[in-house]
Amino acid sequence: MRKLDKRWTIRLGSLALTAALLGTSAALASGGGQTDPLVTLSYLNQTAIPQIVQQVETKTAARQAELEQEFSAKLQQYRQEAGQSVPSGGSASYTLVTMSQGQTMTLEVGCEVLLRVGTATVKAGDSPALIDLSSAGTIENGAALTKNHLYLSTIAGRTITASGTVKVLVRGGYALS
Repeated sequence: MRKLDKRWTIRLGSLALTAALLGTSAALASGGGQTDPLVTLSYLNQTAIPQIVQQVETKTAARQAELEQEFSAKLQQYRQEAGQSVPSGGSASYTLVTMSQGQTMTLEVGCEVLLRVGTATVKAGDSPALIDLSSAGTIENGAALTKNHLYLSTIAGRTITASGTVKVLVRGGYALS
């Protein structure tokens, strides 16, 4: 009887193993394949991907707005710390100024002047009148400005007087009279 029990045990075991293998292969075959995938391409294209893109765009827009606010605040703080106030008649970029015969331009400290057209002379109470940044030199009271040379006023009260029609590029504080 022992031999009979062993044979039946082996047969029942192999039958159970076969059934388990067939069940597993059937479950795997029905779970997806080339013709019947688990996630359809249309679901990805019409639902999943647009939702992901929308989430990314929403988060990106929120972060961009946050960064813009931070940048504006830091820029304002920098301007306050740097004393960004531009003197009257001054500018952070060059301004083309046309002067007529005998007209005078009074320069503030830090004002830059570049003569483009005409002739003009500088007046100052002491030396040097202006710093010539183009030649790394100075010009004295009563001297004529050289065309296309950049001049810097380092002492307040320096004036430039036009001899005819004059065009100058100016950056910084100045007043015309």
